Amino acid sequence: MKQFDTLTLSVQDHALILTIDQPKSLNALAREVVNDLEAFLDWFETTGYEYRGLVITGAGEKSFVAGANIVQMNSMDEATFLAYARQMHVVTERFESLQVPVIAAVNGFALGGGCELALACDFIYASERASFGQPEVNLGLVPGFGGSVRLPQRVGRAMARELIFTGRRIKADEALRIGLANRVTAPDELLPAAIATIAEIAAVSPTAVTIAKRAMVQMDGLDTHDALAREADAFMSAFHTEDSVEGRAAFVEKRAANFPGK
Repeated sequence: MKQFDTLTLSVQDHALILTIDQPKSLNALAREVVNDLEAFLDWFETTGYEYRGLVITGAGEKSFVAGANIVQMNSMDEATFLAYARQMHVVTERFESLQVPVIAAVNGFALGGGCELALACDFIYASERASFGQPEVNLGLVPGFGGSVRLPQRVGRAMARELIFTGRRIKADEALRIGLANRVTAPDELLPAAIATIAEIAAVSPTAVTIAKRAMVQMDGLDTHDALAREADAFMSAFHTEDSVEGRAAFVEKRAANFPGK
């Protein structure tokens, strides 16, 4: 298993669990963490697709990711500050585009950059202890790691504007109510819930999941007509796979499918 200075990896069933492991800083996105996230993605995209899903969480009981590293930001010049933001744009886009589903298991604070990292995942499971927010305005800043783009996609434009303009922090139950989180669990049930969902995904066609995810990412921002055209392309791409041949045959023959993953 690949080793990183600020991240730890573990495997349970079909899920690879990526833990941001900097509890003393509440798992803040220091440059070292961002560099390791890029290195992880390089590794995963070449060797990690044996896993059927990825779960991202934070070390400790307090924090998923508390945000950007403000102490480091204070020492940055303009060019370094912009490069920091752009590097996180690359990281979040790459997580968003992985061929397998990515679940954020938010175990505590998901603030600023932490909320933005969670938003780059396919969906979010939250502990009852979790809290979310884009508090950048309290520092005279605005979201810089994708929050102003992805938060409206998740909760709607008006709610996103309210959260960003006020910098308000919300608890897990409100995140569930507005559609930011898919599920809220007891703290000790958070990772098991995410792993169980990856197990459900592992029981279906890998190629279909990959095609569906790719198409849905590409549909974001398209009008209905263009999105339907993209869906038709995905539908035909799936139809020609070996998984589809096997799945349809299994249905007709009333047996369990044995998907080859092709």
